[in-house]
Amino acid sequence: MKKQKILVSACLLGVNCRYDGLSKSDPKIINLLSRYNVVPVCPEQLGGLPTPRPAAEIFNGTGKEVLESKAFVENRDNIPVTDNFLKGADQALKIAKLLSIKKAVFKERSPSCGVHYIRSGDKIIKGCGVTTALFLKNSIEVISDEEIE
Repeated sequence: MKKQKILVSACLLGVNCRYDGLSKSDPKIINLLSRYNVVPVCPEQLGGLPTPRPAAEIFNGTGKEVLESKAFVENRDNIPVTDNFLKGADQALKIAKLLSIKKAVFKERSPSCGVHYIRSGDKIIKGCGVTTALFLKNSIEVISDEEIE
């Protein structure tokens, strides 16, 4: 039987691509390798941001509002990175479409990949990241790493 293809936040698979240059390797996510054809992605790197990089946050909304140009993404050095986040989301979507992928497992609370929550300042707010918002807009199912058992 042919395995279904899924996109997965690369940091969850042990790739050191997070803003701090580290990963968030998760054995539950690595276990998906036995059940799916996993395609790792890091939208922030795909958008041209280096690793490591200053942490970024969405201001005035969530990823959905960033797509609508009602919110913006800025890093901790107060440098706008909205264009990088939009480019990375678009590139991740191109990969999903090219490979006919209809499901992704993304890192919760990330400004790119957050599924149910993102970090805003010192708070965690309800809402999704930029890449997740674009995937949902394009009918790609997105599951939080915290929902995997």
